[in-house]
Amino acid sequence: MSRAHDTNPAPRPPTPDSHAHAGSAGVQNVSKRFGPVQALGGVTLDFPAGQVTALMGENGAGKSTLLKILTGDHQPTEGHVVLDGRPVQFYSPTDARRAGVRIIPQEPEIIPHVSVAENVYAGNLPRTAARRLDRTELRRRITADLHRYGFEKVLDPDTIGSHLTPAQRQLVEIMRALTGEAKVIAFDEPTSSLSEHEVDALFALIRRLRDQGIAVIYVSHRMQEIFQLADRIAVLRDGELAGVQDARATTEGELVRLMVGRDLSTMFTRERVTPGPLVLDVRQVTTDAVRGVSLQVRAGEVVGLAGLIGAGRSELALALAGDLPVHSGTVTLDGQRLPTGRPGAVIRAGLGLAPEERKAQALFLHRSIRDNTSLVVLERLRRFRFVRRGAERELAQEYTDRLRVRTPSIEHEVRKLSGGNQQKVVLARWLARKPKVLILDEPTRGIDVGAKAEIYRIIADLAEEGVALLVISSELPEILGLADRIVVMQNGRVTGELDRAEATEETILNLAMADDIAPVPGASA
Repeated sequence: MSRAHDTNPAPRPPTPDSHAHAGSAGVQNVSKRFGPVQALGGVTLDFPAGQVTALMGENGAGKSTLLKILTGDHQPTEGHVVLDGRPVQFYSPTDARRAGVRIIPQEPEIIPHVSVAENVYAGNLPRTAARRLDRTELRRRITADLHRYGFEKVLDPDTIGSHLTPAQRQLVEIMRALTGEAKVIAFDEPTSSLSEHEVDALFALIRRLRDQGIAVIYVSHRMQEIFQLADRIAVLRDGELAGVQDARATTEGELVRLMVGRDLSTMFTRERVTPGPLVLDVRQVTTDAVRGVSLQVRAGEVVGLAGLIGAGRSELALALAGDLPVHSGTVTLDGQRLPTGRPGAVIRAGLGLAPEERKAQALFLHRSIRDNTSLVVLERLRRFRFVRRGAERELAQEYTDRLRVRTPSIEHEVRKLSGGNQQKVVLARWLARKPKVLILDEPTRGIDVGAKAEIYRIIADLAEEGVALLVISSELPEILGLADRIVVMQNGRVTGELDRAEATEETILNLAMADDIAPVPGASA
């Protein structure tokens, strides 16, 4: 859920005797080209020690490229990185890490078959005199660090990496970056998977790092977080620096104008339409994570599914899509009962799901936009046993153009696209399939304000075309702006339903935090 940005104290500027250069970083006249594509063009920007610099911009504006140059993943085509007031060159992430530059990526890289403790200290594990792993020292270190960073209640040091939730994987990545001596730490969308408690602990940690004289770079599309944490805000647009603002002297509207070059204040509302006949009918569905859930979605209607982390929203979506078993209850689509545990049959019946974890659950990252778009319509593109490549290219190009995917071509690998454009590829797949029901789980997670506006327009267009939409979102303004009705879940059950006219952030939160519902083991949003 979103938080009002006046609930925390304003960012504190560094003291006058803060380190002038120690721990500071930056880039000087940096450009980066990938073939014909200019990702960065002559960017000069500093990240002072003892300050939090927020880095904002639309997806594709160059934020990720800039971070990768700072951390040695990419080398600049022109210009150079500056550290402690001196030009440096990092040929690899190892070089950057040794110099004290760390990044916490949006997509954590976790070793699946070892413990949390071993993941945190990977590459720096304590050893005995016989060069064996010193488990006693490892336990001492992880216990002390979990307590120091405030994560002892949410991370078990013995949990195996493959068993971690998305939020826990993010926290492990954060702790890993803090091992050793860090001068510069970049956080790339660090709260996208975190609960309220975990976010509070992270914000307290970032403030401590700032007060210790570390240069903090904070990348986020969430305005409220930016105004809670940042001392200064740098905005990239189309690979160039659009401006740097004092966080205490700017506004959300000014930042949006810098990011996209236009005012988006009128682009986030959806006109209400009269819904058609009932399409999706969920009756008393019970799974491992949800219990007795009922809801209905009509043609041309957008139903929002709200709730706190742990409510069971994503598990319900996966069960409706046939990916998780339904123990009892019924799901019907146009009056026909949907099978359980058979995703292919559910897709053929007319239901599609764009899951929350698009990289892990929706996309083939090393395949092209064409391959990813045509995935669920190959039977329409076949002649005998062979796919008609011309028809496949035509279809992929049609939806790439319609959704304004920023890419050199439809043969471009999806992994090389920005988060917003990756999400558009997921939507292109389902638009090509033309489902009767489309479930969108956190459709704008990790996406900038410009791409959000485009996805909102896609959702509105789908509703006008008669598609029944179930939209899961943790952003209350998003739910309120999109939905005709809002169903609220808590601990695996529905606690209430609100019409658009009566729904407010307060009424949704009251239902989401209802304390008269017994917990359902294993539920998570």
